[in-house]
Order: sequence, then C-alpha cells, then structure tokens
Amino acid sequence: MKKVHLYSDGSSLGNPGEGGYCAILRYKDHEKIVKGGEKIATNNQMELKAVIEGLKTLKEPCEVEIYSDSSYVVNGINDWLSGWVKKDFKKVKNEDLWREYLDVAKPHIIKAIWVKGHAGHKENEKCDKIAKEEALSFK
Repeated sequence: MKKVHLYSDGSSLGNPGEGGYCAILRYKDHEKIVKGGEKIATNNQMELKAVIEGLKTLKEPCEVEIYSDSSYVVNGINDWLSGWVKKDFKKVKNEDLWREYLDVAKPHIIKAIWVKGHAGHKENEKCDKIAKEEALSFK
C-alpha cells in the first residue's frame, strides 16, 4: 500500500465569507496541488474541504498521513467521528462534509497529524498562501 502525505489548509475571509482551500499530496518524488473555494464558507468548512478534495484525487487505497493546522479536522478525524456516526450526526455542524469525508476516506488507512499554523512548516505555509489566494479570487 502506497504511503501518501497530504498537507492541507483552509481560509475564510470573514468566517463566514469568501473561502479557499488547498491540499498538497506527496508520494515519493511526486507532488500534486489541489485547490479551490466557495463564495461563502467558514474556515472549518474549507479546512475539511481541503482534506476531502485531496483524498478524492487518490486512485487506489493508500496509507494517508494528513497534516493540518486545524484541530477541528484532526480531532474530528482521530477522536470525534466515530461518536458522531453512532449518534447519526445529531447536532453536528458540517454534517454533509463529514459524511463526504467518510465516503472518500473509506478505502484508505488514515492518520491525522496536527501541525502548528504559521510556524514555518513549509507545506503548511504553502497551503495557507494558496488557500488565501483562492478565497481572494471571490472578492
């Protein structure tokens, strides 16, 4: 099984406001950048959308390490999601995105790792810059 590193970040200008996201996927020497945005979105929505859109690009089951500065995404994936599923997402924000995440994550083995934002982490800084550019494209 291939081991892929997925670096992600999201941005929202106004929260909610113009939103952008970016994921950088790395396998050995190969790198792919996935980016996009929405006219109105929250920061948490864009953080999660980055992960979802990154996972969608994988063409076979992989071992995926997700690096995010979003404790919402990392804790959601590692700790909260199983409980949310058990209670059928009652009173859970962004249910549609979490259900989409479950669907695209299904074939993979996933571990989410929190990284401190704006602390010089090369890939996180690059994702942050691209996510902000995507959000600004709606202004």
